Amino acid sequence: MTAPAPPPPGAAPFSFALEATDGAARAGTFRTPHGAVVTPQFMPVGTLGSVKGLDPDDLSRLGATMVLANAYHLRLRPGDEVVRALGGLHRFMHWDGPLLTDSGGFQVFSLEGLRTIDETGVTFRSHLDGALQQFTPEAVMRIERNLGADVIMQFDHVPPGQADEALAREAMERSLRWLDRCRVEHARLESEDPAAPTPRQALFPIVQGGIHAALRRASAQAIRGAGDWAGYGIGGLSVGEAKPDMYAMLEVVDGLLPADRPRYLMGVGFPEDLVEGVARGVDLFDCVAPTRMGRTGAFFTATGRRNIRNAAWRLDRGPLDPACSCPACARFSRGYLRHLFVSEELLGLRLLSLHNVHFLVALMREARAAVLAGTFAGWSRDWLARYHSSKSAHP
Repeated sequence: MTAPAPPPPGAAPFSFALEATDGAARAGTFRTPHGAVVTPQFMPVGTLGSVKGLDPDDLSRLGATMVLANAYHLRLRPGDEVVRALGGLHRFMHWDGPLLTDSGGFQVFSLEGLRTIDETGVTFRSHLDGALQQFTPEAVMRIERNLGADVIMQFDHVPPGQADEALAREAMERSLRWLDRCRVEHARLESEDPAAPTPRQALFPIVQGGIHAALRRASAQAIRGAGDWAGYGIGGLSVGEAKPDMYAMLEVVDGLLPADRPRYLMGVGFPEDLVEGVARGVDLFDCVAPTRMGRTGAFFTATGRRNIRNAAWRLDRGPLDPACSCPACARFSRGYLRHLFVSEELLGLRLLSLHNVHFLVALMREARAAVLAGTFAGWSRDWLARYHSSKSAHP
């Protein structure tokens, strides 16, 4: 793929150029202070500043251009002040491409029994040592400022996937109020803290509303009226709701968000969901699934998900996926990789993690090419049919 041309001198630090559409599917280029991101794009998750089992050179070689880290986890360990003192997250983890930090809203709200919520923010006990912590919109903006990612997410209230309308409305309306506080603090920090690791950061708001179409519409419309944002997050999905509900919510917000800004579907990373998301206007995705699954022996293929521990692979000389060009598939057999897992050799975890991340990055590269060629509808239909049709025919 041809690399995007560099921005002209004096260009704004953040911009999005929409290059092609095919139905709701889009291909574009999102420019940041640390480089350009062609979309659609899967972002590997480096929760603690590390994509588990992989180093930054691995990510570059497999074609990843933007990586995600988590403000909640980095605040607790090693501390955002430590990361800043060591030059910011880019230097800390030796990744010179674009970075995005999640605000930790999902993690904080998942601490059932360990946190309390009020209009100020969330008070919680650290899952590491039980120490009392408080996240407010202002505090989260300061944490993300210290970390220094290019894109930072607002602090939001994340309800469960099956939340009723009353709870989803409460979370959505609180997220809007907290967005305003994030916006004010973000602007203050950019004017008063020019020595931050990344002086210019893009604050993304997050569309909430659960699985309730009217709430999603209200959230998207209110966010658009609240500021001129460099991009938009779509949150509160893939948290327990049925997949058709998730797809329906994406269809609701597609026509309500500006076409000239990137849309980021938070925490979604299974192959079929990426293809379905692109078909509904999403540009950016992230998920811990590819490395988490890789550590348990699960791997993606063009014909569905498999597990390398299955005895059927014991004498298999073929690669994980004959259609894949990742180093694991280019060099090692299923039989050898199964041996690594059965023997509890760490190399097996690393190779399957690498394969899974490569699979998703390459999948989005294929989707982009199909959008640019005007063939996305047919490509996605054929891809999904192949991925789903043979699941039961393989171990």
